[in-house]
Amino acid sequence: MAVGVAAADEGRASAWWERLQGERLQIHGFASLTAVKTSANRFFGDSPDLSWNFIEVALNASYQLNARVLFAGQVLARRAGDMYDGTPALDYGLADVTLDETPTRRLGVRLGRLKNPLGLYNETRDVPFTRPSIFLPQVIYFDKVRNMVLSTDGVMVYGETSTGYGDLSFTLGGGQPVVDENLEWAFLGDDLPGKFIPRGVAWAGSLWYSAFQERLRLGLSGFTSVLGYRPGVGLDLGAGETAINYLILSAQYNTEHWTLTSEYSRLPLEWQDYGVDFPYRKTSGEGYYLQGAYRVRPGLELMLRYEEGFTDRKDRDGTRSSALLGGAVPPGDYFSKIWSLGVRWDLNPHVMLRAQYERHQGTYTIAARENDPATLVEDWDLFALQLAVRF
Repeated sequence: MAVGVAAADEGRASAWWERLQGERLQIHGFASLTAVKTSANRFFGDSPDLSWNFIEVALNASYQLNARVLFAGQVLARRAGDMYDGTPALDYGLADVTLDETPTRRLGVRLGRLKNPLGLYNETRDVPFTRPSIFLPQVIYFDKVRNMVLSTDGVMVYGETSTGYGDLSFTLGGGQPVVDENLEWAFLGDDLPGKFIPRGVAWAGSLWYSAFQERLRLGLSGFTSVLGYRPGVGLDLGAGETAINYLILSAQYNTEHWTLTSEYSRLPLEWQDYGVDFPYRKTSGEGYYLQGAYRVRPGLELMLRYEEGFTDRKDRDGTRSSALLGGAVPPGDYFSKIWSLGVRWDLNPHVMLRAQYERHQGTYTIAARENDPATLVEDWDLFALQLAVRF
């Protein structure tokens, strides 16, 4: 009798769990493994000898508490050469509350660790299936400072409305950026005995227009933050600060077989109070790309992209920036010009294979944490293969 009652209870619990997961709770995950080979320079590991050090494993979940409140989060373990060691971390974790909703508009607020609404791909850059290629255009979506631009701990207001001329949406949020050692390598050139700490509120926002059932999308997005540096003992460097202002203009056009995409970014940086021996004071970085994707048939897609990026838009060949360090860093480290060709093959809805070839001139997109800038080769090639699965 007790066994029968227990079995009945177990059956009811199982049915309840299945019903709960189908109606309110969604659990998904993905994993990817990528092999990277370069003709020179390290990219996500020891790529001149073939690197297998680009691995992503994630589990995400969402729970719809009621019609107005949604909880969502994702834990990601990411191994990317010397920049990320695979330690599981919270990618995002938030509560989404709808404040007002009608058939033509919606207004809400999100709290927690939030994805920054930057460009077309930042909010979905974690998932291999939602990227347009194995590697995003690095002149805009920098992997070497990924955590800072990916998410912010804070609050964000969002809204959207439908009109007879298309759909408009906006986001505006503030909080604290996610800071790690990669920022020291990117903004100070080394892992120095000290650390960056956020100063004040970092702001992120976006404005989007879409028309013709999202066939056309136009967007403006941005991020601004100030990072204070707390130097370690014995370091001949002042307690300075680095101001970051990041702006992206985005455009995308979709047809049944084609997707044409272009984005342009400006990245003004300003260094203050690091001392007279620190070489940099102010730069205005720039990047853009043109990208076309062609769907040959369902499950098979080709991609072609050209991108350019510059540490300083007024020093496009890098000679002036190189001279600040007495030529210790070659001019090619301050710009990148990249051609990319890729193919995507979806074996089924859960398994994807990708291949990508890139021809590089310059090393602006390469992480100093993985390379000695003085030994970088200006002209180099990259080839990558990726296997990704999801559930």
